[in-house]
Amino acid sequence: MHPNALLELCAELIAVVNKLDAPADSTVSAFFRQHKNLGQRERASLAETVYALLRERVKFQNLAQSGSGPMPRRLAMLAWRGSDSFLRAALSPMEQQWLTQVQAISVESLAPRLRHNLPDWLAEPLRERLGEEEFWRLAAALNEPAPLDLRVNTLKLKREDAQAELAAAGIDAVPTPYSPLGLRIDGKPAINKLALFTSGGVEVQDEGSQLLALLLAPKRGEMVVDFCAGAGGKTLALGAAMRNTGRLYAFDVSGHRLDALKPRLARSGLSNVYPAQIAHERDDRIKRLAGKIDRVLVDAPCSGLGTLRRNPDLKWRQSPQAVTELQAKQRAILASAARLVKPGGRLVYATCSLLDAENEVIAAEFAAASPDFVPLDAAEALSKAQVERSGEFVENGALRLWPHRNATDGFFAAAWERTA
Repeated sequence: MHPNALLELCAELIAVVNKLDAPADSTVSAFFRQHKNLGQRERASLAETVYALLRERVKFQNLAQSGSGPMPRRLAMLAWRGSDSFLRAALSPMEQQWLTQVQAISVESLAPRLRHNLPDWLAEPLRERLGEEEFWRLAAALNEPAPLDLRVNTLKLKREDAQAELAAAGIDAVPTPYSPLGLRIDGKPAINKLALFTSGGVEVQDEGSQLLALLLAPKRGEMVVDFCAGAGGKTLALGAAMRNTGRLYAFDVSGHRLDALKPRLARSGLSNVYPAQIAHERDDRIKRLAGKIDRVLVDAPCSGLGTLRRNPDLKWRQSPQAVTELQAKQRAILASAARLVKPGGRLVYATCSLLDAENEVIAAEFAAASPDFVPLDAAEALSKAQVERSGEFVENGALRLWPHRNATDGFFAAAWERTA
């Protein structure tokens, strides 16, 4: 495609994504379905440009004010992540001059909000929690793309065998530093076409998400519930940990999300998983299982702000009001899920949020209201699950992962054992 035509397409896509009225990934996918003539490299350039813009949206929108012509085109020029020579071929002499001048501006000379690119309502509590120096390390990490983490399905092969298969396909993968099940890949190779993937040997799953399943630590023959299963990434990890024995319920209020589990479940080789759509956290199916379950994972609905490296649009689409509404859901779901746990059973509450309001606050409220649930030390529990260096990401007994500290998505998890 001619450089200017591709740049114009990029500007068109940016104009749609920048409305922030739908998740960026679904908007980009829909755009590509409308433009099936785009090649793989062209799609990559457009997608990476859009995500670069969303990560540093405030900075780019500020810098774009000095230019001329349509704003989406200026934003596409500033955020471009394809070939630089290709971009230059699309620009007029005036645009080239303007772009050179803007790119020469020192980032350090910009106002703080243009450097961290976070909304004030999010930046302030993070700065207060982490302190000035570490806040800036987090902000920098959130503005970088995440690596690609895989979880090896140990029902089918060992981690070193999966690593060797990837190497044979020309893909360099290294073991994840914490999870004994993970492999990490820089870049975004098309692993979904590899036999290793299509046969269910590996699943795409952030290392932090793998650790949540390891913290729950289900055993062979147990009855286990993944209370907010979604598309089932953690469900599959739990089923493999159970060695395809026992009974694993995958509950979710969204039938659409559970439908996405079906092909993954078929690849995995698991036969102990029972997906079920529920109406709400007080569904009759939940009541019938009260006090009967060995392990319950509550991966609660949350703001998703720990995934900003992958979903940068969330920081612009979420709000303090949304977080307050989510807290009410989190409290209700955790209270209902706790009723499932039998004496001696384990309960894990988790989110992929960076905010104390969705994490420590909810866990502390539950603990205060539930004297029959005794807190478990996450470091000790993870050590028993062969997790390395768990002391690096456990704070006050709870799992706390940060992108800048641990090179994972942001995660929180607290665990309890029911005593009576």
